[in-house]
Amino acid sequence: MQDELVKRLSSPVPRYTSYPTAPHFNDSIGTAVYADWLGLLGRDNRLSLYAHIPYCDRLCWFCACHTKQTLRYEPVEAYLKGLHAEIIAVGGRVSRDAPVTALHFGGGSPTLLRPEDMIALKHCLAQNFAFASDAEISVEMDPNDLDEARHDALSEIGMTRASLGIQDFDPKVQKAINRIQTFEQTRGVVEAARARGVRSVNCDILYGLPYQTMETLAETVRAVISLAPDRIALFGYAHVPWMKKHQTMIDEAVLPGIVARFHQMTMAAEMLVAVGYEAIGIDHFALPADRLAIAARQGTLRRNFQGYTDDQADALLGLGASSIGQLPQGYIQNMPATGEYLRRVEEGGLAAVRGYALTEEDRARAFVIEWVMCDFGFSFADVPPAFRPAIRAEATGFAAADRDGLCRIEGERFLLTPAGRPFARTVAATFDAHLASGRGRHSIAV
Repeated sequence: MQDELVKRLSSPVPRYTSYPTAPHFNDSIGTAVYADWLGLLGRDNRLSLYAHIPYCDRLCWFCACHTKQTLRYEPVEAYLKGLHAEIIAVGGRVSRDAPVTALHFGGGSPTLLRPEDMIALKHCLAQNFAFASDAEISVEMDPNDLDEARHDALSEIGMTRASLGIQDFDPKVQKAINRIQTFEQTRGVVEAARARGVRSVNCDILYGLPYQTMETLAETVRAVISLAPDRIALFGYAHVPWMKKHQTMIDEAVLPGIVARFHQMTMAAEMLVAVGYEAIGIDHFALPADRLAIAARQGTLRRNFQGYTDDQADALLGLGASSIGQLPQGYIQNMPATGEYLRRVEEGGLAAVRGYALTEEDRARAFVIEWVMCDFGFSFADVPPAFRPAIRAEATGFAAADRDGLCRIEGERFLLTPAGRPFARTVAATFDAHLASGRGRHSIAV
């Protein structure tokens, strides 16, 4: 019975790290609009920064990020010059009274940067933005890049959270996704980070990978648990070869099917909860004392382009090629192609090429969708009055048609049941007014 339910509810839908989602961005929102939006950020706004490094010294075939492989450092040097220019341009348009409460270095592989370049990049950011004294600084780390000098540089820039992509430790799976990374390497990185005072470690695990079985995934989960990370993200592999051509290197015939993926996810989640991790949203787990777990318990969990977060900033500013920002007025995305990105920042400092200006209805639906994804429900009383009847009608209609026990309505609240929580993306799509007209293709929902 459950297997049939999984098959029926696994149709591709967005991951809802924004609403509307990126396929609905358009080129009417560019640098001029972005400059205006930046100028409105002041002392009442807390900022979060994301700096994108779109280079890797190897290309993992499972990856769906905006990145490219390079075995030469010269392209990275040229890119960093442009990134510094954008930081100066964006920082110059934002009030220095707006504090930065979080900074995330992502990619790509930020840890392939030379130590001196890591330090120079953080220095440029600190010169152009006002960092709060307790700002969180997180870095995505590839153990294959790291050495003592880079660990020291990460300590010098004030890294507070180390985020390690593990995916799977099984050698056959690693070979199939071109991601060779031993447990010993990974443990060494965790120990080096903690020895330098890093107070939070996050590990990413993927299910649904080629050749992955319940047994091999269980071994990986046990190995990750032995590292005692503060947070664990359990993601389903998103096979999107129409968007990421290098994923064609993965043989679709050896990918687990939809039902097998669901059972892998369920097993891994049960293993993590059994040893004391708290389930956060659809795919995160955290130790009870971690800020993410606290936010989930207090009802302050958020969701943005980086996934689940406790970050309460009013604006997320994306820096670097392809980066997406979220401001009070809407969304903005930089030019993805690095060459064109560099040309644009050299000419004018900003590289925004598309975005979306939110309507009041968008804000209401974004609120509902974020609460479904974060808290598995919402109160009709919290929906803006102008849109409350439409949202109530959609929720009531969904509940009336629900024959699978996915949700219920209790008074003024729409709630997902435990059986419905794994399908939160599918339920959230009920409130997506743009989905039917979207041009984008999405990954499956489990």
